[in-house]
Amino acid sequence: MWEWLATESALWALFASAFVSSTLFPGGSEAVLLGIVASRNTWEGAWPALLAATAGNTLGSLTGWAIGRFFPEKSSLRGHPKAEKILALARRRGVWLLLFSWLPVVGDLLPVASGWLRHPFWLCALLIALGKFLRYLLLTALWLGTFG
Repeated sequence: MWEWLATESALWALFASAFVSSTLFPGGSEAVLLGIVASRNTWEGAWPALLAATAGNTLGSLTGWAIGRFFPEKSSLRGHPKAEKILALARRRGVWLLLFSWLPVVGDLLPVASGWLRHPFWLCALLIALGKFLRYLLLTALWLGTFG
């Protein structure tokens, strides 16, 4: 099994896992990433995995942004306290809140709220990608520093 983690197919599986993980569906992109990193056990081997995870997770969040952008009528949130709280937080903190879109549960809703508030796409994409990359980079550094 470890041999498979060193293949290109594993990177595509990581991309898919990261994409699904950035939606409201549960996923295990961190476990897949660390499996690949452990099988390659060097920074040189880890970079393709870091990029695949970041790309998949970012594109998944941007899908959420697009859903928010094209979601109809803003008044349809009335009666949904969690959604109202996320939207209020996004209004208060602005687009910079997307640096935390990697957080579990609430992070999945931040891009949707940002799209709904019509925050600029390219700035959102940059901030989402940066936050997600830094999270995966930290996990990789911890793994390689501890076990590498």
